[in-house]
Amino acid sequence: MSLLDMLKQYAGGTAPTSDADVHQHFDQASQSVPPNVMADALSHAFRSDQTPAFGQMIGNMFSQSNGEQKAGMLNQLLSSVGPGALASMAGGGMLSSLLSGGAKQLTPEQAQNISPETVQQLASHAEQADPSIIDRASSFYAQHPGLVKTLGGGVLAVALAKIAQRQAA
Repeated sequence: MSLLDMLKQYAGGTAPTSDADVHQHFDQASQSVPPNVMADALSHAFRSDQTPAFGQMIGNMFSQSNGEQKAGMLNQLLSSVGPGALASMAGGGMLSSLLSGGAKQLTPEQAQNISPETVQQLASHAEQADPSIIDRASSFYAQHPGLVKTLGGGVLAVALAKIAQRQAA
């Protein structure tokens, strides 16, 4: 089945109900569409009322990430919140201490010691402080579609529907 034929299913509301099919279609789309199209689709999914909260999805993907990916996302999130936000959240003290002494970015080794729950809280704070973090996170995860697949078929179907909408326009 061609990409366009597959996407028509999502645009027309007749998307497959099998998670395996949705995952396969997402693989096909992530290999075929430009990164900016994938990032837009992820941004849409992160903001959708049909998917879990942004912080929850980021925490989930963080738990499946390697050290480099963890550091990359944490540094994106940290750039959106001030030190005051870190002090007010559980686990924020650890992040603050890692950034003491003038450090601007966390290393992959440091990122490995941060819990997914802390990242979920940080992502929620970042979203409130700077809603554009969703777009930056989307661009980041567009480069890591395997992590996006850990969010499940429902989130992937929302992203695929957005890709279908863009392709039809």
